[in-house]
Amino acid sequence: MKMPVGYHKHCDKCYNVHCQVPAQTSVSCIVVKCHKNCGASLHMCKQEEHQLLCPNEIVPCLNVYYGCPLTMLRHRLAKHLEVCPASLVCCSQEWNRWPISETDLTFYRNVSENPVVNTEENLDVAMAHRDQEQLFQSIKMKNIFPELILEDSAVQNIAAGINSPADNACCSVDSGEYTENGSAKLDEELSQEERDTLAKCTDVTSIQNYSSWEKIFNKEKEGCKQTIKNLNKGEKGKEKEDQESSTNGVLERLGKEVNIAEYNMYLVHNGVMLINFGQLAACTPREKDFVYGSLEPIEVKSVRTFNVPTSYRAKRNHLKDPSRKAQTTHQSVDTSDLGISIEDLPKCEEVSTTLLCSLEKELKGHSISESVSTDGLYTDIGTQTYIFSSAPFKQDASLADVIAGKPCRLYLYIEAESVTRRHNKTSSAFSYMCGHYFRRDEYCFHFKNVHSDIQASLNGWFQQRCPLAYLGCTFTQMRFHPTGQEAIVKFSKDGSTLVLQPKANSSLCAGGKTFSPKRNDAQNLDPLSSLPLEIIQHIAGYLDSFTLSQLSQVSHLLREVCATLLQERGMVSLKWEKKKHSSEGSSWICQKKVWKFSSQFSSVDRWSFSDTPSMSNHLGTCSFYQREDRTEPVALPCLGEENREMSLGNQFGLQCHVFRSPEMECVQINSIYCDMIC
Repeated sequence: MKMPVGYHKHCDKCYNVHCQVPAQTSVSCIVVKCHKNCGASLHMCKQEEHQLLCPNEIVPCLNVYYGCPLTMLRHRLAKHLEVCPASLVCCSQEWNRWPISETDLTFYRNVSENPVVNTEENLDVAMAHRDQEQLFQSIKMKNIFPELILEDSAVQNIAAGINSPADNACCSVDSGEYTENGSAKLDEELSQEERDTLAKCTDVTSIQNYSSWEKIFNKEKEGCKQTIKNLNKGEKGKEKEDQESSTNGVLERLGKEVNIAEYNMYLVHNGVMLINFGQLAACTPREKDFVYGSLEPIEVKSVRTFNVPTSYRAKRNHLKDPSRKAQTTHQSVDTSDLGISIEDLPKCEEVSTTLLCSLEKELKGHSISESVSTDGLYTDIGTQTYIFSSAPFKQDASLADVIAGKPCRLYLYIEAESVTRRHNKTSSAFSYMCGHYFRRDEYCFHFKNVHSDIQASLNGWFQQRCPLAYLGCTFTQMRFHPTGQEAIVKFSKDGSTLVLQPKANSSLCAGGKTFSPKRNDAQNLDPLSSLPLEIIQHIAGYLDSFTLSQLSQVSHLLREVCATLLQERGMVSLKWEKKKHSSEGSSWICQKKVWKFSSQFSSVDRWSFSDTPSMSNHLGTCSFYQREDRTEPVALPCLGEENREMSLGNQFGLQCHVFRSPEMECVQINSIYCDMIC
C-alpha cells in the first residue's frame, strides 16, 4: 500500500514530547513546538493536523453560515457564543385572551370611546389592542362562515362587471313561462349552439353540490348491481342445496336420529370415506362463509331517505310504546315563517358574532348548531344563519379586512391568562406568543423584566385601576419605577413591545428649535447631530438596543453612528426567498443578511414604589363613586345574637342585665350571674 507524502510510520503512533528517534526520511521527523505558542510539541509532519485543534488558531465563528462575520482565536469561541450576533433566541412566552361578555360592556365601551385612555401608558389596554389586531388577522371568514363566501366565478364576474353568454342564456330560461305543474316551458326553436351553451351554464342552483350528487348516484348504481349479484347467488345456492340434499341424505338422517356425540363419532371414523366419495366437503366452501357481502345493500340518498337495515337492533332506550309516542312531522322552519322580509331582519355584528362562533368551537370543540349523530338511526340536525351588512365575503378575507375603515372598539379582556384551559394551545386562535428575537445575552433580562415583572403583575399590582372600573371608570396609575432612575414603562406600537422611557428634564427641551425629521437641510439638524462625531459615538455606546433602533431613524448621520455598533450590540439573521426553476421545481436561497437591533430596553434589577397619590384621593372625585346617605336606624347584627343569648339564659336560669348607654349609643352587657338552685 502506497503511503501519502509526508507520512512517517513512527510519527503516526508517537506521543512522546522528548522523542529521541533520529530523523529519517521514511521513518521519522524532528519534534518541533507550535508556532502559535500554544505550548504543544509534536512531530513536524503533524503541523497541518494540529491546526485543526490549536487553541490559538484564528478561525471563523461557529455561526458563520448564519451571518456572523467575526473571526477569533479558537479558545474564545465558547465565550463569544454568549454575545454572538447570529446566536438568537425567540421568546416563546404564551398567554390567552378571551372575548368579553355582554355583562362587562360598560367599562370596555368607555375605554374605546375615551381617547385619553388609548395611550401608550395604559399598558393593559394597549397590549389588549395589539393582541386583538393579531386575532382579527388570524381569523379567516371562510373557516367560520363558508356559506357566505363568494365563489371564484362570482368574484371574477363582479370584478369584470359583465355577464357571460351562459349567464344570458340562463336569464332567458329563468324568464320563460311555467306550466301548471311548475316545470319550465322552453322555447322549442332553440338552436344547437344555444342548447350547448345552456348545458354548460354554471348559474344553476346548488351547482357546487354536483360532485356530491354524482357520488351518491354512483353508490346507488353500485348498490343495484350488488343486489342483482346477491339474487343470482341466492338462486344458485338453492340449486346447489337441492343437489346436496339428494346425495347427502345419510348425514341428514343421522343428524336427526342420533345425538350430537354419536354423530361426531361417526364423522371421525368415516370422514375420510365420505370425503373420498364426495359426500362431505374437505373444507367449508366460500359460498357458505359469513361475509358482509351477503347483507342487503342500502341505497343512501340523504338523511330523510335512509332505510333502517333489517339486521339493525335498536337500543333499549329507543324501544318505546308506540301507543304513547308523540306525533311528529318532518318540517323545515325558515325565517320566512316569521312574516318579516329579509330587509327588515336585524343585521348581525361581524366581530361579536365571529368571536362567538370561534369561541364555541375553541372551548366546546364544535360549531354552533352543529349536526350531531346520536345513533345510526337518529341524527340531530341544526342550522344557524347570519345576516351581515358586509356579506358576502371574499375568499381570502379575514376579520381585519371585514372591519377595515370602521371604528373598532375593544372586544377582548384586558386581563391576560397564562394558565391554559382545556383547549389545545398550539392551534388556538386566542393564544398569543411573544415571538420577539433577542441576542442570547439579552433574553434573560427580557423575560424577567417584560414577562415576569410587568406583564404578570399588570392586574392590580404594577398598574392599579380604580376599584369602580366595573362601573365604567377608566382611571389608572403606575405604582412602580426602576430603582435609581426616573423612568416610566410605556407600550411602543412600532416595536409592539413594552419599553422603558426615561423622564427628560424640562430645561433640556425649553427654548429649543422645532425639529422635523422630514427635512434634511443643514438648518434642520437635531441638537445631538451638532456634536462632534466622537462624542456621539461615546454617547451611543451607553444606549440600550431599543434606543439605538429608534436613534438610527432620526437622521443619516445618527444611522451611520448606530451602524458601527451593530456587530457589538445588534443581531443578524438571514432573509430567505423562494426561487422557482424551469423544471417546475423550487428551492430556497438566502437573499441577504439583515442587521438590526432588538427591542430590549435597559435591564432593571429592582423596582421601587413611585410617588403617586393614594387611590382614595381619586375616589373622592370619581364620578362613578356615589354615596348613599341613610338616616333611618338599622338593627345591628349583634342585637339578634344578644336576644338569642338572653332567651337561652332565661331558659337555663341565666339572668342577663343589658342596658343602653346614651353616650356610647351601643349595647353593653353589665353582668351575668347564675342563681344556683339546690
